[in-house]
Amino acid sequence: MSDTNAFAGLKDLATTTDTPEIAALKREPKRDALGRSYATGRRKNAIARVWVKPGKGEITINGRKAPVYFARPVLRMLITQPFLVADRYNQFDVFCTVKGGGLSGQAGAVRHGISRALTNFEPDLRGILKAAGFLTRDSRMVERKKYGKPKARRSFQFSKR
Repeated sequence: MSDTNAFAGLKDLATTTDTPEIAALKREPKRDALGRSYATGRRKNAIARVWVKPGKGEITINGRKAPVYFARPVLRMLITQPFLVADRYNQFDVFCTVKGGGLSGQAGAVRHGISRALTNFEPDLRGILKAAGFLTRDSRMVERKKYGKPKARRSFQFSKR
């Protein structure tokens, strides 16, 4: 079978918009009985469980408000980026629990979780958040320590005599 024949059906599918196949390919919103969308965000060793629902823009992390939990302005800016890019600032309430890692990793995990929860709530936002890079999990981790070394790559001080 040639490549042109294999993709002919997909080309026809992409050109017609009123077929039931296209309607089946559209993403459906994922919401629970309370109207919330859930997602998990990860960064370094931090894991964030995030719930997003329509509201006034209140962000609660581990039972505390965002300015209390993330005291540094850079971390607060980091967790509000998905709303600013999607033009949904102060339209959603966020409730999340975060475990593991440090504050920077936790802020990155919350941002990743908020982005994924927003795409579950409004699937049309996926393209905007994906282009901004918020749906990609940052896979950088701390390198493990090797035996015979004081740290991951650092060697002991060399002495000529």
